[in-house]
Formats: sequence, structure tokens, C-alpha cells
Amino acid sequence: MELPIVNHPEYVAKINENSVFPIKKFSSLANYLLQNKVVENFHVPKECSIKTLSTSHSLEYINHIKNKTLDKKSEIKIGFPINNSVVKRSFLATGGTVLASKLALDHKLACNTAGGSHHASYDYGAGYCVFNDVAVAANYLKYKKQIKNILILDLDVHQGNGNSEIFKNDKNIFTFSMHCKSNYPAKKSKSDLDIELKDRLEDKEYLKILKKNIVYLNKIKFDFVFYIAGVDVHHDDKLGKLMLTDDGINERDRIVIENFFFKKIPLCGVLGGGYNKSFNKLIELHALLHKNCAELF
Repeated sequence: MELPIVNHPEYVAKINENSVFPIKKFSSLANYLLQNKVVENFHVPKECSIKTLSTSHSLEYINHIKNKTLDKKSEIKIGFPINNSVVKRSFLATGGTVLASKLALDHKLACNTAGGSHHASYDYGAGYCVFNDVAVAANYLKYKKQIKNILILDLDVHQGNGNSEIFKNDKNIFTFSMHCKSNYPAKKSKSDLDIELKDRLEDKEYLKILKKNIVYLNKIKFDFVFYIAGVDVHHDDKLGKLMLTDDGINERDRIVIENFFFKKIPLCGVLGGGYNKSFNKLIELHALLHKNCAELF
């Protein structure tokens, strides 16, 4: 039995050639995981249904994406052209996190090779996020699987403002975001717990803050965890502002995954952001999530 990992070839979409978003990372990560024998076969997702999406997004917004009728201003806010391949990718990546969450329920651990689109809110997308896959999957588990208390643990360098907005009145879904204070978005929303970090923070201090907050989170009873493992905290990230090393990110992932695994709380890991100056390094960093889960599995 190997760690369930979800992937689809069409996670790669056609976007602007000069985009800062490294869209080819999804296929490269899949190849890396196969070549390094982290996984032999992927679980292949279907497109997320409109019914499932509508637990977290307005029907009007979903239909604008589906029919490619989104206005230009909203499209610019997302950062992607709303074309056929981007639309398909958005439905598939969201379906991928829903599938990974179901696999995590069955096997205690599972990962998507995409996901973590945490800037998308109820009726808009932003910051390279069309649909909020983690919010959709969390609501799917809540309504369909009757999972009561869910933690969204977001360690991307940017605040998970879409999650905090979607769940601001939901007592059963706890949003935790540990992010760089001075980074995007300029106007932060309010998570259940926000940890704002100063620029250029290094491994030692970062991990100390993380461990302290894991101790706090362990006092709350959670039935399921979504882990957004953004690697844009790396010192060589184009959009990061923090100074974590490869080892620091690996240790971060290990701390989070082991904590919930040994407490027998199912965890679904998703990619989050990463814009490293070196594409090969970016793939290695993203793979740490899957490698750490596979080692425990």
C-alpha cells in the first residue's frame, strides 16, 4: 500500500508566457514523484461538480468561470486568462483536493499535487486562485461525510484570506494562517488564528513559532486537517520575503505531518504557493510534502 497521491495531466493549463506563476510545476512534480519512487500510480480526479463547488462559491461566479464570461477586471485580479484549459484545470484541481480529502479519511494521509488556492473567496478569485479547493473540500467533508471539526493549517507565505472570509461565521472550520505580515494580500482578513511573521525570518525562529502554535492547536479537538504546504517561505523565492532553507521547510513539513499522524487525525496535504528562482529547486521543495507523508505512510 502506498501513499494516495492525486494528480491529473491537465493540472497544467495554457497561461500567459510571461506569467510569474510556474504552471509547468504540476507535471514536473508528478514526474519527479514517479522517478524518485515516492509513488507508482496516481489517483486521477474528476472535475468538481457545480453542486459541490456551490457550498463555497456563488453560482453566479461559478457560471462566469464555466462559461468564460468573467469581466476583464476580475480576470486580471486572478492573474490567469479564463480560457478553456484554465477553466478545466480549475475544476480538476478542486476535484483533486476533494478526492484527496476522501482518501485521507480512508487512509489517514493523502496529498494532491496541486491545490491550496487560498485567495479565492465566495464570489471572486484572486492571486492565481480561481476556486478555493480547500474550502470546497472542507465543506464537502462537513456536509457529505458529517465531519464536524476541521482545521485548515495554512503555512503558505501569503495569508489564506479566502479561507478566513469563506469560514468567518463557521464555528466548525478553524482557519489558521502563519504568514509574512508585509506580503500579499495588502489588506488581510481575520482568520480564527493569524500568526504574522516579520520579513527575513530564518529557520530557527520560524520553527520555534510553529511548534508553539502546534501545541496550542493540539488543545482543540479536530477530526480532520487540511495542510497548505506553500514553499514560498524559501529564501530564494521570488515572492516570499522569508529566509527558510531547504532543511527548514523539510522540518516544518515533518513537524506538522507527524503531529497529526501520531494523533490519528486524518490529514490532506495540498501544494500551496512556490515561485523559486530555480525551477528544479521548486520541484524538490514541493516534493517534500509528499516525501514526508510517504515516509510515515
